[in-house]
Amino acid sequence: MLDDEPFMLKLLAHMLASLGFASITTCDSGRAALALFDGPDTPPDLILLDLNMPEMDGVEFVRYLVERRYVGSLVLVSGEDERMQQSVEKLVRAHKISILGHLCKPASPEKLAELLGQWTPPPAGKVRVAKKAYDADEVRAAIEGGRLINYYQPKVSVSTSEVVGVETLVRWHHHEDGVVAPDQFIGVAEAHGLIDGLTQVVFTNALADAKGWQEAGLALRVAVNISMDNLESLDFTDFVAAQTLAAGVPPQQVVLEVTESRLMQDARTPLEVLARLRLKRFRLSIDDFGTGHSSLAQLRDIPFDELKIDQGFVHGAWSNETLRVMYDASLNLARQLGMEVVAEGIEDREDWELLRRTGCDIAQGYLIARPMPAADVAGWIADWQSGGFSRLVVGD
Repeated sequence: MLDDEPFMLKLLAHMLASLGFASITTCDSGRAALALFDGPDTPPDLILLDLNMPEMDGVEFVRYLVERRYVGSLVLVSGEDERMQQSVEKLVRAHKISILGHLCKPASPEKLAELLGQWTPPPAGKVRVAKKAYDADEVRAAIEGGRLINYYQPKVSVSTSEVVGVETLVRWHHHEDGVVAPDQFIGVAEAHGLIDGLTQVVFTNALADAKGWQEAGLALRVAVNISMDNLESLDFTDFVAAQTLAAGVPPQQVVLEVTESRLMQDARTPLEVLARLRLKRFRLSIDDFGTGHSSLAQLRDIPFDELKIDQGFVHGAWSNETLRVMYDASLNLARQLGMEVVAEGIEDREDWELLRRTGCDIAQGYLIARPMPAADVAGWIADWQSGGFSRLVVGD
């Protein structure tokens, strides 16, 4: 426990002891706590951390935990306001450190017990391993060598529970490292001029899978993420149209989810490409709305059909006032513009119930299904239609 108030340390120690914690160490400053880390003893499995301390505050202390590759968990204990604590929670998660939540001072035994009830001690000897970095040549070889595989995450209608589509999520099947997530290679592709080749592979494979589902009697909208870098080429519209025609898939069944990871240097070409795609009846979706560079200006300038509310504004919004405001504002904005709304990040029944109460159109998230290979989609849909959705329906 790290807190500059002796009374708070004694109070929390008493609470922890009553919950069965036998090994408790208290520190009244960040430097004292770091000295323990750098000593011969085993680092702690769990840290209760105050934010506002003299000399070294809790935010700075988190940075030193990252440097020491801390693999345990954190609980924030602070008198700071809710939004401040949420901000630090987000920072901790960005550093890939497990955080159970926060306690507002004065801390209650019930709330502490609730947070610790979800805690699992890390395995003995566990160390933090940084994600492997891949260079441009490796990514290029993966694109050209057919190592990129599409996975698909279902989307369902909130009002009917019907499966209405899937989002295409690319994976790299690495010959040594197994399945590599896109956050480990998409940025490399964008930074080294490889994103066009990557998108073309993903899009072509998605059309082939969409045609297969269509022939099996499954009318699914297939969404493919496109980078703003793809829209820098006037040839992109013709590529998309030609591939879709060749595959025999109606353009109305193809959703292009625009992800703006970087600012547009010149809006003219992207606007021309998107306008032409819309004229050809492809559906346009603004992805991760509220994050990155997505903004009201995009909604003003681009004829989007669909708005995807980022999971950071959806999951937990039923109990978080700040998130709920963001969620409601995005939903209402899309409604007034006549756009369909997809909510990402549906992870529990409470998330689903929020969407039902507020009239959101489409849901996507782990509660419904995790991304899966194309070969598994038809079987999953059959299971879903035979009653798999019933776990979501409350009171119907």
